[in-house]
Amino acid sequence: MQTSVIGFPRIGTLRELKFASEKYFRKEIDSDELEKTAETLRQTHWNTQKAAGIDYISSNDFSFYDLVLDTAVLLGIVPKRYQELKLSDLDTYFAMARGYQGECGDVKALAMKKWFNTNYHYIVPEVEDDMEIKLSGNKPLQEYKEAKALGIETKPVVIGAYTMLKLCRYTGKKKACDFLDEICKAYQELIAQCEKEQIAWIQFDEPALVQDMEKEDVELFHKIYEQILPHAKKCQILLQTYFGDVRDIYPDLIKMPFAGIGLDFIEGKETFQLIEKYGFPEDKLLFAGLVNGKNIWKNHYEKTLQILDALREKKIQVVLSTSCSLQHVPYTLKHEQKLSQEYLSYFAFAEEKLIELQELSALAENNEYRKDAVYLKNQKLFAGDRKCENEDVKRRMALVTEQDYIRLPQRKERQQLQKKVLKLPELPTTTIGSFPQTKEVKANRSAFRKGEKTEQEYVEFNKKKIAECITWQEEIGLDVLVHGEYERNDMVEYFGEALGGFLFTEKAWVQSYGTRCVKPPIIWGDVYRKKPITVAWSVYAQSLTEKVVKGMLTGPVTILNWSFPREDISIKESISQIALAIRDEVLDLEANGIKMIQIDEAALREKLPLRKSDWYKEYLDFAIPAFRLTHSGVKPETQIHTHMCYSEFTDIIPAIDDMDADVITFEASRSDLQILDSLREHNFETEVGPGVYDIHSPRVPSVEEIVNALHIMLTKVDREKLWVNPDCGLKTRGVAETDASLRNMVKAAKQIRNQG
Repeated sequence: MQTSVIGFPRIGTLRELKFASEKYFRKEIDSDELEKTAETLRQTHWNTQKAAGIDYISSNDFSFYDLVLDTAVLLGIVPKRYQELKLSDLDTYFAMARGYQGECGDVKALAMKKWFNTNYHYIVPEVEDDMEIKLSGNKPLQEYKEAKALGIETKPVVIGAYTMLKLCRYTGKKKACDFLDEICKAYQELIAQCEKEQIAWIQFDEPALVQDMEKEDVELFHKIYEQILPHAKKCQILLQTYFGDVRDIYPDLIKMPFAGIGLDFIEGKETFQLIEKYGFPEDKLLFAGLVNGKNIWKNHYEKTLQILDALREKKIQVVLSTSCSLQHVPYTLKHEQKLSQEYLSYFAFAEEKLIELQELSALAENNEYRKDAVYLKNQKLFAGDRKCENEDVKRRMALVTEQDYIRLPQRKERQQLQKKVLKLPELPTTTIGSFPQTKEVKANRSAFRKGEKTEQEYVEFNKKKIAECITWQEEIGLDVLVHGEYERNDMVEYFGEALGGFLFTEKAWVQSYGTRCVKPPIIWGDVYRKKPITVAWSVYAQSLTEKVVKGMLTGPVTILNWSFPREDISIKESISQIALAIRDEVLDLEANGIKMIQIDEAALREKLPLRKSDWYKEYLDFAIPAFRLTHSGVKPETQIHTHMCYSEFTDIIPAIDDMDADVITFEASRSDLQILDSLREHNFETEVGPGVYDIHSPRVPSVEEIVNALHIMLTKVDREKLWVNPDCGLKTRGVAETDASLRNMVKAAKQIRNQG
């Protein structure tokens, strides 16, 4: 049986792309050296897949920042403000992703949002009315030729025209349908180039097909491919979907002249039922996504082979595939030296998933596969006892009552009491939590982990940094302070290390956006709090100032969503266990004099089912109560904050209000404050701090820029409910730009206050 990989991690085994890109940003290397690193990585990725026997290897799945941004540039979707900078093509590209502030001008970055239901962020293309969409580059062909020179035949991967039109933001009067003919012509030209190069297959990724599709969406999809497909002669088109099933358009898809259709059998709950109901054409290839591209647990061969057997019984030509790109899992297990073999035997990262594809392919061709040693070894693994349950956790969960999800008194009453107790000024200024993680901060943590520093030395260093941070914030003039989070490597990993039931890797990095990589913990068993986590740091910080210091926690939904979850219990059960552990920490903070506690739920939106009909019954009905469980036991005067970022929140505003926090901070700067209209429309009760500037860009916002943003906010949000803050934590930013940005933010808030 043939095998296919939708996409491969591009950051390298040890984040080589991240470090090379950051050197380029700091002007320590030139573009030629950056390109050499990229070329080396691409060649390694292709050769790795070829060595694993993969039949359909992807090219053009490499990106310096983001594949959606790459496709936008390929199609000439470059807003004028970036063109006017007159930078090189590469620097214009990075200006769109990161913003630019220098001698050539000052522009913000494009908006950034979560990629469907993942923790990856994509850059939102921006289409202007007078923009001409046309094929404006040759990256797919360049990378195809690069692989071909190595003797490797690949299928170029491009985000499909339908998904691109759905992901774009239209800044003028025109909408997606107005650019239909232009984008179709661009894809026709791309196919023509592939035909000229005698490329056998091109993969069009259309994940937007797994979302709810209205009648006009179906019509748009048909119009696109009715124009595109006739131009494919010898070059065959693979329509690739992932992250769910295509129930709204499946009967149409199988009738259209695609040579292959890629379907997700992992997250696609109805994929097999659709095939059973409507069939699948014998003259097409079914690229069956049966190896999970989003989680790190080994494939259960028996279940996968049962599906493959059932598909072949229907006379379907099957290519075994990953369920989505492997960029969502770590690169390799080879660098994991600390976890025991007992643990590692359950995991498969990207390289190991190639082996799974290889083994499953061979087993599928073997009529006696149940006797095969590879199959028997896999069976033994899944038949064993993983020893992951904790009876104390289960007993505690059983004692939770409906009352534990309700905080009293009601929010309006609490808010009035909190204003009297906290005595904050109008438009209070604060930050989201973290402050810059300098080289010395990272070195201190690394030295402690390696045993080169004692715990006392480690703690004393962090206390010194906390004291400096408190003094710094007071000098800037912030109203509500934070301790800076110098002890934290990551907002999820740090908490996971203090909770029972988690495992941690050494080098299992996954790209979150651009050069930002995270190392998600693995939820191995039942979760509980082993001991207080943040209390000592928060109490120390509060002892240094008369101003309020926020306790900083990560919420249960985000901890789960930014970890690799268990597959043997439900998401609901896992989130509820984590919620009880965080509840213990919240109550301890309050008991130790912390009056304001922020429980971040940055990832609430990203695991929302992609179909609205599934939102509540499969997610919000337990995710929102789980958040309430974390804070329902605190006193009325204790102010609970939460934070969310880089997702589309406008459609779940009522659910967010139902979290019953007292204050929420949102990312809003990159999305031009669009969320504010939804807040007003739904009579949002929670006090709110829409981010006034973008921390994922190195540029420093001016006072005037922030004042203008606040004026817009005050037309949508009541003055007594508005907070002033950046749109996310400052951990990835430099000290100088952080200082300048926060000073401008405080000046802007004071200017608005003085205007009355």
